[in-house]
Amino acid sequence: MRLALDEAAEAVRGGDVPVGALVLAPDGTTVLAAGHNEREAGGDPTAHAELLALRRAAAALGAWRLADCTLVVTLEPCTMCAGAIQQSRVDRLVYGARDEKAGAAGSLWDLVRDRRLNHRPEVIEGVLAEECAELLTAFFRGR
Repeated sequence: MRLALDEAAEAVRGGDVPVGALVLAPDGTTVLAAGHNEREAGGDPTAHAELLALRRAAAALGAWRLADCTLVVTLEPCTMCAGAIQQSRVDRLVYGARDEKAGAAGSLWDLVRDRRLNHRPEVIEGVLAEECAELLTAFFRGR
């Protein structure tokens, strides 16, 4: 999660909301890819940290199925990102701060664990939650 927090800090330098993500290889320690929000930098509404990390991990593996991989993200994913997590077949989602306004992994919705879907990753929430939340709070306080 500390590496994801480093990625989130990069988003701030680009003028974006500080969210960082990384995809770990099946061994649980090797970082396949990382990303941070780049919506402002690229003018792309889909350039969320999670989507960028998932795309880069798929490119690194040469396959869209990220089975046995773990996505680590500083903020609970939104519905768009939760859909991408489900579609990528990531086995595990680890996130820091809950997003009570737009979270889709347990807060507002729980898309990733919806039993009607064919794939449901394990979800581990609250990892370094206070540090992740403080980064977001400081960013929005400054606005």
